[in-house]
Amino acid sequence: MVRVQTAQSLALVAAGAALLAPTTLPDAPPPRPGAGPQARPAFQEVRERPGDDAVTAAGLLARTRHCDPVSPGRFRGDAGKPAAIPVCGTSGAVFFEADLDIDCDGRPGARCNRATDPVFTPATAFAQSDGRPLDAEHLPYVVVPGAGAGWDHRDHGITGGSVAAVVYRDRVRYAVVGDVGPRGLVGEGSYALAEELGIRPDPRGGGVPSGVTYIVFKDSRVGSAEDRPAAERAGRRLARQFLRGDR
Repeated sequence: MVRVQTAQSLALVAAGAALLAPTTLPDAPPPRPGAGPQARPAFQEVRERPGDDAVTAAGLLARTRHCDPVSPGRFRGDAGKPAAIPVCGTSGAVFFEADLDIDCDGRPGARCNRATDPVFTPATAFAQSDGRPLDAEHLPYVVVPGAGAGWDHRDHGITGGSVAAVVYRDRVRYAVVGDVGPRGLVGEGSYALAEELGIRPDPRGGGVPSGVTYIVFKDSRVGSAEDRPAAERAGRRLARQFLRGDR
């Protein structure tokens, strides 16, 4: 028997086919100028400026993993410990890994004075541009060992105001050489440096026993030791050169 479809049934079939047919969505419009930044993948590294190598703690630690000793002797982190720390070098920097003891010397303040630090000295080996001692509470600085048979920092173009990059865990901070410590000992930084690295800065019981990498750039002195912005700008530039192998 021949079935005859009515006009109504044909219309229903056509409507159903239209619902089942694949559809093509229009392309999303491009972002409007000034509409705001697009989402950045979480793994993408943010560079300081286009074309620059990003300075990271991991990168600096990888660069300092191999040591070519430049010091005739080895150093202690603290008195009484084995002398096992070499000063290593490249063409444009010296570096070593040690502890960080708190140096509160210099201009007295609320946190660095004879009451808070039993070995406080109101002077630093190097001074500000106005001749006054450095301010350990507010200026990140590192301490180099006194010149001796073990090593003489002056032979490598290092003096007061030389620029340093200091790495602890995932932090990189820039500092200047601000003081000279005992011969044979390494691993000391100012109250402000410890604070910026996330290290307890208390001169009586602060600091850390290991894991701090000090990188001091040769012939890198800033005009004024207390000029933090200048030291940070120079530090970033020199650290990028160091990572590229140019120093």
